[in-house]
Amino acid sequence: MQETNLSHVVLGMVAMALPLGAIVMAGKPSIKPTKFQAFWEGYVRFVRNMVLENMGQEGLRYVPLIASIGLFVFFSNLLGMVPGLDAPTANVNTNLAIALIVFLLYNIEGFRLHGVGYLKHFMGPNPYVAPVFFLIEVISHLARPITLTLRLFANMKGGALLLVVLVSLVVQNPVSMVVSPVFLLFIIAIKFLAVFIQSYIFMILSVVYLAGAVSHEEH
Repeated sequence: MQETNLSHVVLGMVAMALPLGAIVMAGKPSIKPTKFQAFWEGYVRFVRNMVLENMGQEGLRYVPLIASIGLFVFFSNLLGMVPGLDAPTANVNTNLAIALIVFLLYNIEGFRLHGVGYLKHFMGPNPYVAPVFFLIEVISHLARPITLTLRLFANMKGGALLLVVLVSLVVQNPVSMVVSPVFLLFIIAIKFLAVFIQSYIFMILSVVYLAGAVSHEEH
């Protein structure tokens, strides 16, 4: 049990080191950026547009956080595609840590920007049923880090197990020397697509939760 815990912590550190190393390799911004620099600039623009669409200009301060979460989740998912390695995001502890960061941040920001008025977000539109709405909203907000955690965990753990099973079936019962590699490539492509999708889902949900907390009443 101790080895498993150490493994997902170490792999989590690797998932943090990989994007940091890639960004350092890209070098300083230049007038004529390289393709590698253009790739990272494209990623930052993608995150920036995501935040602007959901939060407006006041949300730009959260771009570094969302971009960092996206990179960590993506590279963590990607490590799960390496034979013999388990994705850090296939461990509940890793996902819960990220989800709690998002949960604490958007609530802290909500109180920072709105003060006690932030509690109005939990009251609903009708003051007569405010206690009922408050209870429902509190339960809903407490469930957010749990759903963020379990969604990512289930997809990464289940995807890894499915990949192992399908690959073992192909290896043990190859239809032909041509079909087997094609089938394996198809499985890997689907898994790689899941890596992207799950990273995007975690990012967009984080943005939506932040937007709900920091948006003004008229929005």
